[in-house]
Amino acid sequence: MRPLRIGWFTTARDEASFKLLQVVYNEVVKGNLNLNISYVFVSKEREETPMARLFIDTAEKEMGLRVITFSALKFKPELRKENIEFWRKLYHHEILQRIPEEVDLGMLAGYMWIVSPEFCEKIPLLNLHPALPGGPKGTWQEVIWQLISARSAETGIMIHRVTTELDEGPPLTFVRFSLRTPEFEPLWIETEKILLKYHLKGLREKEGEGNALFRKIRSEGVKRELPLIVLTLKYFSEGRIAWDCQALPVDLTREVDNYVAASFQNIK
Repeated sequence: MRPLRIGWFTTARDEASFKLLQVVYNEVVKGNLNLNISYVFVSKEREETPMARLFIDTAEKEMGLRVITFSALKFKPELRKENIEFWRKLYHHEILQRIPEEVDLGMLAGYMWIVSPEFCEKIPLLNLHPALPGGPKGTWQEVIWQLISARSAETGIMIHRVTTELDEGPPLTFVRFSLRTPEFEPLWIETEKILLKYHLKGLREKEGEGNALFRKIRSEGVKRELPLIVLTLKYFSEGRIAWDCQALPVDLTREVDNYVAASFQNIK
């Protein structure tokens, strides 16, 4: 079976987005993933931020990957403020002119811009969303606040096909984890005291993202994101998942938990 060809799309905003590419690249080098990263698209220029410089230099010089940069912030900034929908269409049309070849899949990995309908139609795009299928929508911060507000018992991470409807594309894989383990219980108790007195609005104003329960939910999600991406790409490269698959999403909880446990043992 020929290697899966993927395009990698990122905003190179933080260390997490850098690690996503690094881990997938290392799995390819080890022979654990039968795929080629055809190109890496970064929606920043090298000198825009220190992280962008580190990301681009590492991808080009150490990984030997083809990197294409095109700054979103510098592209028609006045239009972006006045008409974001039209700006989005023009910006992603420009990206399509810069991408050098067809790919089997595009992976949005820390890509912080909503893509245009034309972009969705031209490239089969995968996106990671920090919730279970059918769960809360929005950014990872918004998802966590919704989980806390609903006193949720569990959550998860999913990878879904990107469509013109934000966070509405069909889910392909997911991992779930409990929010009611012994580690979580004291955090819920403390947070509940604040919720009863000040409600969610007060909790966000008083503690914000520094809330211990908020940080714990985020931490448990982040440690599962990398394994889920790696395993999903592995399933695609082995033909175990197809882009046009109509079946129910694949529950990779056991495989992801095993991956996390093995990584922890390697660190020790």
